[in-house]
Amino acid sequence: MNTTANIVLGLAVLALLVWRQTQKRLVREGRRPVVLVILLVVGIVQLSFYFKTASTSVAVVVALVTTLLLAAGFGVVRALSVRIWRQDGQLWRQGTWLTVVLWAGGFGVHIGLDALFGSAAAGLGAGSILLYLAVSLGVQRLVVQSRATRSGSLA
Repeated sequence: MNTTANIVLGLAVLALLVWRQTQKRLVREGRRPVVLVILLVVGIVQLSFYFKTASTSVAVVVALVTTLLLAAGFGVVRALSVRIWRQDGQLWRQGTWLTVVLWAGGFGVHIGLDALFGSAAAGLGAGSILLYLAVSLGVQRLVVQSRATRSGSLA
């Protein structure tokens, strides 16, 4: 897949994630992370296509590690922006406007790393966008679950 197609796919997935997270939804501890697993698998495949055409250098590895650490960081901060409350004996969660801004900002930072690393890691942002989204979503999910558990809201 080329860079433009990867970015368009990443934007479509981002739109889906933002839409889902701004909806009022139940927090369930035992829920299977289906979307997360799909993103992770497809993201790894997408990254493997990048590495078939790009040379692996120290700059590429540093850029990849940097972007995945940023993904985790954005996931933590976004998780703190998610509203969690109890209603009618059930635990609910809903992303806020700040959650949306942080998703968009994180996406922009990820793609912007291509410019920062220049030709040394050209196309890495687009080639790892789904993996970035999976890591960020996974960390956010863990922190939201932890917040709910700590507050005594989940059994």
